[in-house]
Amino acid sequence: MKSLRLLFERNSSPAKTNSSSSSFKKPKPPISHGSSSSSSQDPLKTHFASLIQSSKTTLQLRQIHAQIFRRNLSSSSNLTTLLISASSSLKSIPYAISLFNHFHHKSIFLFNALIRGLTDNSLLESSISHFLLMLSLGVRPDKLTYPFVLKSIAGLGLRCLGLILHGRIIKSGVEFDSFVRVALVEMYVKLKELGFALQVFDESPERNKSGSILLWNVLINGYCKDGNLGKAMELFEATPERNIGSWNSLINGFMRNGDLDKAVELFDEMKEKDVVSWTTMVNGFSQNGDHEKALSMFFKMLEAALRPNDLTLVPALSACAKIGALEAGARIHDYVLENGFRLNKAIGAALVDMYAKCGDIQSASKVFDETKERDILTWSVMIWGWAIHGYYEQAIQCFKKMMFSGIKPDGVVFLALLTACSHSGQVNLGLNFFDSMRLDYSIEPTMKHYTLVVDLLGRAGQLDESLKFIQRMPMSPDFVTWGALFCACRAHKNIKMAELVSQNLLQLEPKHPGSYVFLSNVYAAVGRWEDVERVRMLMQNRAVDKDPGWSYIEVGGEMHSFVAGDHAHKHAREIYLKLEEIVAGTRQHGYMPETGWVLHNIEEEEKEDALGSHSEKLALAFALIRTSPGTTIRIVKNLRVCGDCHSLMKYASKMSQREIVLRDIKRFHHFKDGACSCGDYW
Repeated sequence: MKSLRLLFERNSSPAKTNSSSSSFKKPKPPISHGSSSSSSQDPLKTHFASLIQSSKTTLQLRQIHAQIFRRNLSSSSNLTTLLISASSSLKSIPYAISLFNHFHHKSIFLFNALIRGLTDNSLLESSISHFLLMLSLGVRPDKLTYPFVLKSIAGLGLRCLGLILHGRIIKSGVEFDSFVRVALVEMYVKLKELGFALQVFDESPERNKSGSILLWNVLINGYCKDGNLGKAMELFEATPERNIGSWNSLINGFMRNGDLDKAVELFDEMKEKDVVSWTTMVNGFSQNGDHEKALSMFFKMLEAALRPNDLTLVPALSACAKIGALEAGARIHDYVLENGFRLNKAIGAALVDMYAKCGDIQSASKVFDETKERDILTWSVMIWGWAIHGYYEQAIQCFKKMMFSGIKPDGVVFLALLTACSHSGQVNLGLNFFDSMRLDYSIEPTMKHYTLVVDLLGRAGQLDESLKFIQRMPMSPDFVTWGALFCACRAHKNIKMAELVSQNLLQLEPKHPGSYVFLSNVYAAVGRWEDVERVRMLMQNRAVDKDPGWSYIEVGGEMHSFVAGDHAHKHAREIYLKLEEIVAGTRQHGYMPETGWVLHNIEEEEKEDALGSHSEKLALAFALIRTSPGTTIRIVKNLRVCGDCHSLMKYASKMSQREIVLRDIKRFHHFKDGACSCGDYW
């Protein structure tokens, strides 16, 4: 970037071409194209101007430009300005810059058009560079220049430059222009300088008049993002007028702060709601983990006859993915198809992710094939989908296709590949991928990558190699990394190493329940009940509570949740009777409760009772009661499925002639005809 000394110099003399007055159009100031009386009377120029403004592609612009050149009109500042604006709108910035560079008499109109185009296309440094070029050529900025330069400065976080430019704006006499004023406040908000933002706001003489609502909304939004909802509410109450944007900003602020009740209260008070209002609610509930409410708001929006946009559809589909609401996700997919939405990158990736995480990997693959616009996110979610369903060959094949398409992998893609290898026992292949990401793609592994390699080795029983790998890590292993090795110790009943690992876990997070539960599980598996009780007492003394296990299941478009030992469901009696029937029936097929998963030294019969109330078993019983024969049962669990539940699901799938799809915190298990897709490697 050129020297900033130009910003300190006295204002340069006005450019020869003076800006004509223009009416403002929110939210951005318009760009004047410098039309003179002679050009406005030239029917040929008027015709070309109309063609430029109606062009849809860069190719059309180039063809129009060629005709302008042939008719010796290439010296027209008005037409060149229009060409720069149109090419910027079509994201053809190199063409816009070429037009600018080849026009010799650079006026303020050309500079304004290019600076705006660069800013709108996020080429912020280039925008500021051309602003400095403007000053060096003696072209004086006007009230249409500054808003976009201020936006670029804010986007780059250049506090000092923002302060300098603010001073120049004061000297130039345009500081009280409404759009410049809004841009100044917004810049200070984005720079997290709310004191300066409030000062500029307070010094605005027009702030208490009608028409100043944009200024108020920017400041309200700033305080909401800063978490100062008291000040945001104070400003909201003081506004001379409010529009939907005022309400939306405040609602979004309370959603971001986790105050869902206040957000709902404000939403209900709104007399008029637009798509942004509903999107704010859907996204807010989803971001705060209330996915059922997010979906409820989305479908209420449809009932209110409002058309959602991409920003509404994506969080709604994400909510479906989080709780496994396949029926709701399929309804949203149908809406997308029936209402003319384009299967773009954002919607395509969200649909693929939804189907994959709801257990329908084939539909995910079908949507992926139909999505023609693919970026790294689209490929990543598809590779992840194959990985968590245990299809490592398909995951690797998808990775190869991505490479052939010219898209380079990132760290997330390698996380998916390592997951695929870990779930399928492909140790050597996984280690090759880990080495490749560094050597072939210069991607430095993160803690998550190292943890997956620990998991890869541990699952395969290579516990010593896994421990050595941790010891060689260039960073200190975290709780999750040690936890991966701990899980492997339990699976392979290596008590000595489990005790060693537990010491590291307790040092890192003495209040985390996982450390104690893991160790209790290890001791219980080998019958060391005194040690189990010792660990349990330690938990009680330190006031550490075990995370409750819960499961979701969707039946008839409605979500039902269960927790371990749950009797709160309105059909609880019927569910437990059905569960007794399932256990009795599976016993006849060879099922035996695996009581080693119970953590107390009690009688075998009592252990079986304790196992019987796990949340996924309750969800299974409910599904068998409430769904038609042959219907696939899909269950989502927040914890790793225990060995006993895994065993029961296999027998239940055979006895009921149903496919049971269970998603736990690690992966998917597809139970069919008495077998699981994981091959008991989990």
